[in-house]
Amino acid sequence: MRSAKVIQQMTSDDVVMGCLPLFHVFGLVVGLNAATIAGASLALIPRFDPQAAVEVIEKERVTIMQGVPTMYAAILNHPASDGMDASSLRTCASGGSAMPLEVMRSFEEKFGCVILEGYGLSETSPVASFNMPDKERKPGTIGLAIPGCEMRCVDLDGNEVPHGEVGEIAIRGDNVMKGYWNKPEATAEAIPDGWFRTGDLATMDDEGYFTIVDRKKDMILRGGMNVYPREVEEVIYTHPDVLEVAVVGIPDDLYGEQVGAAVALREGSTTTPEDVITFTKARIAAYKYPRTVWVVDALPKGPTGKILRREVHAPAE
Repeated sequence: MRSAKVIQQMTSDDVVMGCLPLFHVFGLVVGLNAATIAGASLALIPRFDPQAAVEVIEKERVTIMQGVPTMYAAILNHPASDGMDASSLRTCASGGSAMPLEVMRSFEEKFGCVILEGYGLSETSPVASFNMPDKERKPGTIGLAIPGCEMRCVDLDGNEVPHGEVGEIAIRGDNVMKGYWNKPEATAEAIPDGWFRTGDLATMDDEGYFTIVDRKKDMILRGGMNVYPREVEEVIYTHPDVLEVAVVGIPDDLYGEQVGAAVALREGSTTTPEDVITFTKARIAAYKYPRTVWVVDALPKGPTGKILRREVHAPAE
């Protein structure tokens, strides 16, 4: 836990925003456990709600917020946040899923704070990498491997790929689990050589910073070309009327899969699916833009607020 303090620079003077569920490893370890060891205060709300979060940040003078990207987007776009006094916020930590750069930029600009993005899994206790406050921050990356943890990008045979090339993130260190309870075959598959295979695709630069490309299982194969949903989502998030987006593969007789996108729009927006397609087409390679876009009231989310792509399906028509 000594390294966790270094990562967050948490002290007994801090007030941590407790909006993550404590049954989830993110809220339990990074929130409750870290705050307890540091002697910091944890300002809890029963269930995340942007209105309640705004009130707690102001009333309790929150200095550290921890959340998933959809929480930051919800606060950013809630009317109550327009006059929010966020002057106490020193550090915001984001994890659970990739933070859209447009959401990060807008949140920092509106509230005058810094969002540090990290990465981890339940199997890694959970933090594996982070944009640490005492080192250079690279927006769009998940930072460097934390102390006591090693990370690399590997190919299908477990060989490390050259810097800048896409590979699966593999992790080893004191933070990695011993195995799945009573599941030796699953354990052997996940940790075949001492390195835990995460199922996440990423690149690593020459300085050791990792950039998530996407989940291995979420990659769309369109006519033999790889399309990574996150890249398409980043473009769609720059549309001024888009609140949330999830890009998924749609079965196609000719190409195998086509790119589809479910979008939630701002209240009162007159933007159409065709508008979103045209917007994206002008900003991304021709084989990557979505051929099908549909509007939803909200996207399905897990208990932490993470968007669940596996539950996003195109309308039957």
